Amino acid sequence: MKKIKTALISVSNKKNLQLLLKNLSKHKIQIISSGGTFKEIKKLGYKCLEISKYTDSKEILNGRVKTLHPKIHAGILSIRKNKSHTRDLKKNNFREIDLVIVNFYPFEKVLENKNNHKNVIENIDIGGPTMVRAAAKNFNDVTVVTNPNQYDNLIEELNSNNSKTTLEFRQQMSEIAFTETAYYDGVISDYFNLKSKKLFPKKKDFFW
Repeated sequence: MKKIKTALISVSNKKNLQLLLKNLSKHKIQIISSGGTFKEIKKLGYKCLEISKYTDSKEILNGRVKTLHPKIHAGILSIRKNKSHTRDLKKNNFREIDLVIVNFYPFEKVLENKNNHKNVIENIDIGGPTMVRAAAKNFNDVTVVTNPNQYDNLIEELNSNNSKTTLEFRQQMSEIAFTETAYYDGVISDYFNLKSKKLFPKKKDFFW
């Protein structure tokens, strides 16, 4: 069982965000966020720490670099029972991030207009999949949620376990998360292969 104390939220799809925030607040879970998600959380009336203030590093490159920061990824990837990891966090004044709630830019919707190649490129999410992969890798200590449809399950898990999640739940969420990142990268790969007219690339993803 792992207690959730700090959550990082960065979502393109803001469906059911009010319900999620209400329950995270009930469990006294601190929230970190950025960009449009941060603004929406504040608009809904909930406390939230902006990532740029959390990392003491401003967003740069017109928002291309927001969450790609050691304070974020060390907090997600640290093994809680590893004394060396704990020392590194304390030395750098980093804290553990226990819950990552991320969904990606709607890339398939962007592809409805393939003529705007520059816009397609700018809508390739980098930070989101990176955080999801980190959290999914560290499922022994971290919970990852990648779809608003999973919020009810997360809420039930927190309510049933006194603000904690079970290893079984975290592993299940991790498996789904890796499927999400694989599918997302597959869609991007298909776009580039189609643009380059490569009908038979050396490697190909199949979805069903």
